[in-house]
Amino acid sequence: MRKHRTPEQWQTLVDQQRDCGLSASQFCEQENIGYASFCHWRKRLSERPEGHSDASEASFLDVSSLMGTSSSSGPGWHIVLSLGNGVELRLSQNG
Repeated sequence: MRKHRTPEQWQTLVDQQRDCGLSASQFCEQENIGYASFCHWRKRLSERPEGHSDASEASFLDVSSLMGTSSSSGPGWHIVLSLGNGVELRLSQNG
């Protein structure tokens, strides 16, 4: 029976293989993991942006520096947040 693993579980396996000194094929045989699946996930996880292990993780952007004390303090600002599936949140302030 096939075992379905989360991306976090695959990351742990990739880290274990890297640290144990075995080749990927030896590690997969030892851990009873499909070699092709392991290689797929190793590649997929290596393509993630640094510091972002999961797309669902929240991150924050401090926009307080964009806020002027009066609306005539500058040209204003415009922020577009892409939320996925074609959904966008647009925020703006005219100067």
